[in-house]
Amino acid sequence: MTIAAMWEAKTAAGGGPLLADWVHTTALPVLLGSPGLERVEVFAAPGAPDDGDRVVVVALWTGTPVKLPDPPAALVSRPAYEWSFERLSIAP
Repeated sequence: MTIAAMWEAKTAAGGGPLLADWVHTTALPVLLGSPGLERVEVFAAPGAPDDGDRVVVVALWTGTPVKLPDPPAALVSRPAYEWSFERLSIAP
C-alpha cells in the first residue's frame, strides 16, 4: 500500500522563499533515508498580497510515514496542516 503524506504551511505574504528554504535545509533531511520513503516533492504557491504564500510537501511512502518537524513560528501564519492519503489507483 502506498501512502501520500501531505504537509502544507502558510506564511505571511512574501514569506514563501524563507519557508521553502527551511523545508529544504531542515525538514527534508528528517525524511531522506527513512525506510519506505519512495519520493518527496515540494511545491510553492505565492499568495495574493493580503493572503499568504504556501509551501506543500508530498511524500510517497510504502512504509509508515515520518512526520515533518513543525516549522519555526516566525515563518508561518498558522500551524502546518497534515493529511495522509492511501493510493487507490494510478492513471497514465
